[in-house]
Parts: sequence; C-alpha cells; structure tokens
Amino acid sequence: MGGRLARVFRTFNVESRARREISKEKPTPAPRHPTSRLDELADHPEIQEEIHRKDDRLLALLKDVYVESRDSPVRVKDGGGEHLPCKQEEKRLTKLGHMGDLDVQKVPKGKISIVEALTVLNNHKLHPQIWTAEKIAVEYSLELKEVNSLLEFFIPFAVQEFPKETKKAIKPT
Repeated sequence: MGGRLARVFRTFNVESRARREISKEKPTPAPRHPTSRLDELADHPEIQEEIHRKDDRLLALLKDVYVESRDSPVRVKDGGGEHLPCKQEEKRLTKLGHMGDLDVQKVPKGKISIVEALTVLNNHKLHPQIWTAEKIAVEYSLELKEVNSLLEFFIPFAVQEFPKETKKAIKPT
C-alpha cells in the first residue's frame, strides 16, 4: 500500500516538472584567465620563434661546465634488479601429514600447522606428563610462552559415542 502511494506522488505532474526544469536558464561558466588560453600562443609566430631559438651565449656557458666526481665507483650487482629483497625465514619440515600433496610441507620456525596444533593439543591432553610445554617448545621450535598460552586457551573437543538403545533394552512401562 505504501509503495503505491509513494509512486502516485512521485509520478504526479511529471511532464510539467520536467519541462520547467529543462526550460530553466543554464548557469554561465566562470570567465577564464587570459593566460590559460593556449590557442593564443599558436597565433603569434614571434612567440613560437622565441621558444625554438637557441641562445648562443647560454649554450657557450653550458659547454664550459665540467663536473668532476671524486667518489669511488659503486659496484652494482648484475641480475638482481627486478627482485626486491625479502626477509629470509628459516623453515622446518612438518612432522605429520596424511593428505599427501595437500599437506603443508614446510612451516616457518616459530609456527605450526593446523594438523600439528591439533596433534600437540591431543598429545598433551592424553599424556600431560610426557608432552610438557617445554618438550613441545623444543620439538616444534616454538617459544615457551606461546606454547603455555596454546595449552591454556585451546582445548580439543572430546568425542563421546553413546551406545544406541536397542528394542530389547527398552522396557515398556
């Protein structure tokens, strides 16, 4: 209902409003500065001649200029111009992976893959005396503070399966 009413007001007297808007006098543009007109320079051949003429006095002064460099020549390496320098990171091979080519093969030191993180969390949950934070930090090249945070704030899910009740187990009451 509201859309129909809005359309009625929007289309009311459209043609006369459009004619009124079209017949309005257009605003005149601001006057241009006389030096901004480049076509006037093309009309005067004296100005064009002055632009293209060589000044012998200035040319002689330019020929007298001699630059002498005393710095030792800088050696430039060949072939390295198109590549920007990048930070070299040490990488380590991952410990796990069951997906073959889809697995992450190399991980920067100080980081672990998702599969490794889940394995670390699960190992620590099952055997906390063996998989301590110090051992995990050494094994995966991590900082001890980050490993402690990982073990404190991330807990893997525990999957529990409940046996399905059979018809024999259900006793009518």
